[in-house]
Amino acid sequence: MALHTSADAPLPVGEVSRLIGGWIDRLGAVWVEGQITQLSRRPGQGVVFLTLRDPSYDISVAVTCYRQVFDAVADAVSEGARVVVHAKPEWYAPRGQLSLRAVEIRLVGMGELLARLERLKRALTAEGLFAADRKKPLPFLPHRIGLVCGRASAAERDVLENARRRWPAVRFEVRNVAVQGVHAVPQVVAAVQELDALPEVDVIVVARGGGSVEDLLPFSDEQLVRAVADCRTPVVSAIGHEPDTPLLDLVADLRASTPTDAAKRVVPDVGEELERVRQLRARALRTVRSLLEREERGLAHALARPAMERPHRMVEDREAEIDALVARSRRVLGHLLDRAESELEHTRARVVSLSPAATLERGYAVLQRADGAVVRSPDEVAGGDGLRARVARGEFTVRVTE
Repeated sequence: MALHTSADAPLPVGEVSRLIGGWIDRLGAVWVEGQITQLSRRPGQGVVFLTLRDPSYDISVAVTCYRQVFDAVADAVSEGARVVVHAKPEWYAPRGQLSLRAVEIRLVGMGELLARLERLKRALTAEGLFAADRKKPLPFLPHRIGLVCGRASAAERDVLENARRRWPAVRFEVRNVAVQGVHAVPQVVAAVQELDALPEVDVIVVARGGGSVEDLLPFSDEQLVRAVADCRTPVVSAIGHEPDTPLLDLVADLRASTPTDAAKRVVPDVGEELERVRQLRARALRTVRSLLEREERGLAHALARPAMERPHRMVEDREAEIDALVARSRRVLGHLLDRAESELEHTRARVVSLSPAATLERGYAVLQRADGAVVRSPDEVAGGDGLRARVARGEFTVRVTE
């Protein structure tokens, strides 16, 4: 039922705690999953105290159970184990503390853990968190590398030493966290988010050495997987050994088989790069020399040609050709003129032979009347008419007498 309170009629803290306890008492027994962080079994006591923690949300709750309930799984349960507890929530009003009273404890078996991981993997795959097109490329030479690893761990040493051996000037931003147990997930998530927020960090490496499936479970946690998927900075996963494949390997932008491999993949080897530069320089020098030698051979071949040895030879050859053409044109023109002159002489001779003057030269005369008409018949004149007689060398007047 809703409470009616006001500033004038407030409820005491004890009353609020009592009401919360009443509401919690109405809850039935629930199944709860978590990881045991503290375990207290005092000799002679019939009650066992343990703390159950949710590593994904950094929440813990106290659990009590009778010794006979705990003794059923005592041989297999220890701190760090994941269990499923059937318990009744209880509220301790004087302290305002929530606890669970367990009536049954079950271990989370390996097969069940793997099945849960497989279901989570399928769900995240369907969301596209493992898609290849989401992978971000790593920078060729990062200015600063973020490293998330255990304190003074072999993984930290492998990454730092191998990276500095390959590129001595490399700089790291190291965050030491718990890499197994109940505190691993929240600390790794916080470290990754902190490094992702630093603008000078170009790539983040999450490294851990090998271990059992239970030890590597924090790196398959959904909260960590989603935190890595939301990073703007490329993330490299270097968890365990080659056969180990936590879900972090699938969501990371690059999976390294070991922490040593991560160091090799993140920074280039200065010796290899110098050797590559040397090889490229030698190759470029060989290419330029080959080009110069080819051009020199082409130039020598061009200079060896007659036209380059005697540049005026072409002019001289053309001059001889022009002289021959001029002489030939003159001969042709002479022949044409001679032929035209001969044809003109023949034509002139024919014209002269057909000219009336030639007829007059042979002694003939042309008689013309006073009007200029040529007399061709005696009937055209009468006695006493005056006619003009034209001969080869002039003309004179004659008169018809008969």
